[in-house]
Amino acid sequence: MSYAVPHPAPRSRLACVVLGFLLLFGVTAGAAAKPDKDAAIGPVALKTADGPLRLHIIEHASFVATWNGHTLYVDPVGDPARYAGLPAPDIILITHAHHDHFAPDTLAALETRHAIVVMPEAVNEKMKETIGAQHIVLEHGDKTTVHDIPIRAIPAYNLPASPDAHHPKGWGNGYVLTLADKRVYISGDTEGVPAMRRLDNIDLAFVCMNLPYTMDTEQAAEAVLDFKPKVVYPYHYRGQNIEDFKRRVNAGDSDIDVRLRDWYPDDGG
Repeated sequence: MSYAVPHPAPRSRLACVVLGFLLLFGVTAGAAAKPDKDAAIGPVALKTADGPLRLHIIEHASFVATWNGHTLYVDPVGDPARYAGLPAPDIILITHAHHDHFAPDTLAALETRHAIVVMPEAVNEKMKETIGAQHIVLEHGDKTTVHDIPIRAIPAYNLPASPDAHHPKGWGNGYVLTLADKRVYISGDTEGVPAMRRLDNIDLAFVCMNLPYTMDTEQAAEAVLDFKPKVVYPYHYRGQNIEDFKRRVNAGDSDIDVRLRDWYPDDGG
């Protein structure tokens, strides 16, 4: 016995039009979507008018950030293997010459040929000429622009200011970067000096705290409550209770987003 095999019913014109539209829309949308090539570096720390700033924590005071096609290394020290797989820097910021912020051997092992290095004079005196494509020395209050990013050097020192302090005045820098419509503050090693407390319109801040070299959590919180950044990351905090820092800041201003992250993955934070 033979059986007639039914042919599929012809598609209606409307169904074909809808299918064609969906296929065309899908292709067009896929072509228009631009993957975030920096997404692998880490989470978004700040949204700006020219795209997100993404943060990759290395350790202690060292971190890598990408923004608008640029890669920024801040105080890169330690095992160069920690930077494996990350984009090479085109900007390097160094706050001062202590070994936990400035490591010539680490820099020499990294790909820095195309990087512009911004630093204080105390670092410049020790910097090898083979590191970086260009060196820019900033004193307190100086400004420069690197790859369309305005950078200003902010005083960073111990109180009371004295020549024999761990961080004497004029020796190290903090930095304020302007990224499109947002401002980022990197404290370096400092106490709550007047220049920090007078900062305004800071969207994202990295604030140090560790005794006996910089601040305790109480002083750090008091300084943060003076300049009121929208977001603050405590960093350089080994030995300090950053939960106490967060509690003090939010007791004074609950709108400040205090982000606690592990900057010490090898020793349990």
